[in-house]
Amino acid sequence: MSKLKVAVIGVGHLGRFHAQKLAQLDEVELVGVVDVLPERADEVARECATRAFYDFHEVLPLVKAVSIVVPTVHHFEVTKKALEAGCHVFVEKPLASTPDEARELVKLADKLGLILQVGHIERFNPAIKKLLAEVKEPIFIEAQRVSKFSARCLDVDVILDLMIHDLDLVLTIVNSEIKEVQATGAPVITDKIDLASVRLIFKNGVVANLTASRIALKPSRSFRVYQQGAYLAADTLESTFTRVELPQRNGALPEPEKFSQVDPLFEELCAFISAINQGEKPPVSGEEGFEALDLAFKIKKEIEKQKAHFLAREGSCLPDLIRHCVSS
Repeated sequence: MSKLKVAVIGVGHLGRFHAQKLAQLDEVELVGVVDVLPERADEVARECATRAFYDFHEVLPLVKAVSIVVPTVHHFEVTKKALEAGCHVFVEKPLASTPDEARELVKLADKLGLILQVGHIERFNPAIKKLLAEVKEPIFIEAQRVSKFSARCLDVDVILDLMIHDLDLVLTIVNSEIKEVQATGAPVITDKIDLASVRLIFKNGVVANLTASRIALKPSRSFRVYQQGAYLAADTLESTFTRVELPQRNGALPEPEKFSQVDPLFEELCAFISAINQGEKPPVSGEEGFEALDLAFKIKKEIEKQKAHFLAREGSCLPDLIRHCVSS
């Protein structure tokens, strides 16, 4: 079988890793890497023994698939052009800048019969894979995802940067429509929402509480599911899974199951290539990427509504510092 011709568009911090992983695959020919910064494109091209491009339009006629790792604001334009050129697309999350853009991309991929996979990498974390396999009928879900401040990814807020991972997981687990969204959040050290707390109430009675922050002192990523007779917990930083069933003998808790070191990015790119070669639906489809993004925007809208209500209620008596923290 001939090798699949692939290019990586955007080889910054994360895109460089995409290029390195794809260059390792026997079934892939990495035709080139693209970046608007010529020196960066040249450097990664040398590392991966491939060709450098500075305009993504030039590489599209040469490949059958692309991995898009550009800033979120450019996801729609680059993905649309790639699909129109007949390329299968892997695009990092979020799928697009708005749900309307995401929906258009999903429809276009379906119309053209092309693979559109979204980079929700936690689906490939072994602890999460184990948890998803163990979930039966969830009752309550808790997720906490906090990280230290980083100058990267400031083009989006914490909901689209971090929380969207857990939104995708919750939607994967809960087979029900959402009845109510409750959310609060605030910008603290940037002009976008840096921390958020969300409660999702589903029509089937399941409740999910999610917290995300990008200004924590130390990182933490936990995902817990409570169901009849069992409590399931995944720590995606430590790559551990714990299942607790009550009652336990002598009140002892089971030891967490520790998974060997894996490379989730490599796994999801392998899944993308496999979906193309086998003609199968990718593990994180464009439709699923749209659903997570659509929910993220409902949360953002609720936070804006709460902020407006709070400011109207407090009026001019609101201290300047607090006013800054809840204003965009």
